Amino acid sequence: MPDQSTRTTLLVTFIIAILIVIGLVAVVASRPEPVVMTINPPMPTATEAPSATPSPILVYVTGAVAEPETTVRVPHNSRVQDAIDAVGGVSEDADLSRVNLAAIIHDGDQIHVPILGDDSEEAGVIPALPTRSGGTVIYVNTAVAEELQRLPGIGAVIANRIIAYREANGPFSSVEQLGEVEGIGEATLEQIAPFISLE
Repeated sequence: MPDQSTRTTLLVTFIIAILIVIGLVAVVASRPEPVVMTINPPMPTATEAPSATPSPILVYVTGAVAEPETTVRVPHNSRVQDAIDAVGGVSEDADLSRVNLAAIIHDGDQIHVPILGDDSEEAGVIPALPTRSGGTVIYVNTAVAEELQRLPGIGAVIANRIIAYREANGPFSSVEQLGEVEGIGEATLEQIAPFISLE
């Protein structure tokens, strides 16, 4: 028969085992509920439709260039220089002092590079300015002051006013809007209307 000390040892061991079991149950019971994470994908954003790429334009280049009387295609919003480069550049006798290489060209324009010392240009044809059948066309929304001064009744002061108005208010949307520029009256507007374009 076990003695008193053995019984005490067994009792203590039993109590310790019970305490361990109770502790384990308490630990398991006290564990927090697992967190369920839900990932919501962002709402799809509308993709803007690609803007249409402007088509190349067709221009006619004449005069003192490597390949005169040539029709070439150049990108939209090209300059006179781009058209001249497309025909191989200018020849040695080109009079570039009369050419505005920075002028923006438009579909159907003619670019003419004059020859040095040649003063036999046809009346109404402005060297290296875009021209259309029927005479010179000045593009008032892109023209520089020197080009604007080629319009009848437009001097340096009014040309600069046109540019200042354009920069302050945006491109002209109608020929009549030019009448809002100080110094351009009805008579001047009638004179310049046949020679301007709003492109």
